[in-house]
Amino acid sequence: MSSLSVSRQSSRAMTGIVAQEDLPPPIAGYLAAAAASRDWREAESLLLRAQQAAPDCLHVYYTLYKLYAVHNRLSDAERAVHMALDAAARQANIHSHWQSLTQQSCNWTQIDSPQHFYLFSLKALAYIRLRQQRLADVRQILEKLQEIDPQDTVGASVIQAYADGVP
Repeated sequence: MSSLSVSRQSSRAMTGIVAQEDLPPPIAGYLAAAAASRDWREAESLLLRAQQAAPDCLHVYYTLYKLYAVHNRLSDAERAVHMALDAAARQANIHSHWQSLTQQSCNWTQIDSPQHFYLFSLKALAYIRLRQQRLADVRQILEKLQEIDPQDTVGASVIQAYADGVP
């Protein structure tokens, strides 16, 4: 099983944006081919083609940043997360810079929404920065997540627990 198979299965539950079967056929095809690929470079190429074909498909960004993170390409994962944040912000009609967001920026409690995907991707950014040992950044992101997602709907407390364990 390729590393993307797990990501593809969990992305539906984690983002709540679109089920795999609801994706446009060409995008679903790219994602299926990427998940079936044994070569991460081929998977990356397929995902980048999917992103170019459907730049508003948040599912593609999630799969792309997961691919990069799994293969320890943290700079690429961070770049993909920023693209995901930008796309989700456009769709949610919120500011793309997380530092500017407040609890009043939008309805953060709406789970099946671009703003929830934004929160989830912000959590992913905290995780990537944690792996990069950028602890000050991690703490700032986690503080913002705690402010705008006080119910912890995306599970940022998990990243917080890891960050608390890092000396």
